[in-house]
Amino acid sequence: MSFREENEEGRDLKKPFLHTGSWYRMSGRQSSLFGSTQAIRDSSISVFACVLIVALGPIQFGFTAGYTSPTQHAIITDLGLSVSEFSLFGSLSNVGAMVGAIASGQIAEYIGRKGSLMVASIPNIIGWLAISFAKDTSFLYMGRLLEGFGVGIISYTVPVYIAEISPQNLRGGLVSVNQLSVTIGIMLAYLLGLFVQWRILAILGILPCTLLIPGLFFIPESPRWLAKMGMTEEFETSLQVLRGFDTDISVEVNEIKRAVASTNRRTTVRFAELKQRRYWLPLMIGIGLLILQQLSGINGVLFYSSTIFQSAGISSSDVATFGVGAVQVLATSLTLWLADKSGRRLLLIISSTGMACSLLVVAVAFYVKAYVSEDSSWYGILSILSLVGVVAMVIAFSLGMGAMPWIIMSEILPINIKSLAGSVATLANWLFSWLVTLTANLLLDWSSGGTFTIYTVVCALTVVFVTIWVPETKGRTLEEIQWSFR
Repeated sequence: MSFREENEEGRDLKKPFLHTGSWYRMSGRQSSLFGSTQAIRDSSISVFACVLIVALGPIQFGFTAGYTSPTQHAIITDLGLSVSEFSLFGSLSNVGAMVGAIASGQIAEYIGRKGSLMVASIPNIIGWLAISFAKDTSFLYMGRLLEGFGVGIISYTVPVYIAEISPQNLRGGLVSVNQLSVTIGIMLAYLLGLFVQWRILAILGILPCTLLIPGLFFIPESPRWLAKMGMTEEFETSLQVLRGFDTDISVEVNEIKRAVASTNRRTTVRFAELKQRRYWLPLMIGIGLLILQQLSGINGVLFYSSTIFQSAGISSSDVATFGVGAVQVLATSLTLWLADKSGRRLLLIISSTGMACSLLVVAVAFYVKAYVSEDSSWYGILSILSLVGVVAMVIAFSLGMGAMPWIIMSEILPINIKSLAGSVATLANWLFSWLVTLTANLLLDWSSGGTFTIYTVVCALTVVFVTIWVPETKGRTLEEIQWSFR
């Protein structure tokens, strides 16, 4: 073996850990240590394996969102908090996520999608440990902020990474795995919260990111990011692994190269250029969908579902809350199939219409209950109607508004403004999530019927917004979608 060959072999062993994985760039002698590579030659298996690993991030996201519902009474009792102090604790994850969202685009831009997920995992782990050992509000609040920071990065990076590695015919379903994983995380928090003490539940919250960190060493970096960074060899290697070693990737390689060349490898644009239709329109659509997703009130319902069910007169509120989490997982699973069959736009219209109708039912039930005696049979019927309405709202949300805004955001943003625009869109989402989470308890104390009426109006406006502005992106490459805005 010549010195050059030996040096190149050594270099190939180092690069994959940073850029493109750790196993498929090794020499034949070394890769044989991992057994047969036949399984990874199937493109679907390669992409699915990558999606399953990065899906641990959204599971962490969901666990953070669901943690407050089953633990509210216990934390308030053990640490002597007021309702407002606990509401602040619940909302601080959104504050941290806003900071994470601001940084997410630039972090993902400079150290890659994998690197940003690695960065996000560390504060999540520290945050859960701080909560589990908290003796007062200081550690409790600090832990929640750290969790939120990590979740803010995850919420941007995971859908973008999945969209950039997926074949166009599978992209909708695979990016929907992001939202499915969030719902699984929420359900796990609800379920485990029925059986374990809140400090133990916080320790269990460490697991997703603890598993994610080693998993990142075994998946390829986004080929589109590698191409943008000028790493031509790594870009083609990554894409070849994702599509299968026997697949001809020349057409896709050329498309990505043309898209990168058209941006002149610029990572940002001047503010004056944002007036161009190809920039302001996708940015407006992405931000609009992510804001409307939160203003629908979904996080208010999920964060404080136990309180809502108690107000509705449901005796087993914690069990009902877990039921809502389980229903959400099942409904989101259906979205994996529908996203590439029915299309994104149609699912958004159906979802927001269903949410508006469901929320209207809940609002009417709460209004009528104010005039009905608790001893009346009608009171029990209205309580059940409230539960059915909330469950129907969660199902409708899961069918479209949960996953589609993130899918569309990851598809429509041009590559040269994706880091900036993605950060702004994610920041807007978390800002309004924080506002909804912070005000939900206060609004419910003011008027349960009025609260759900406000959410109903937002969902009706969402139907109008989607009908007028949102394009269909099903079955088109990312490059085709972004060229359509020119």
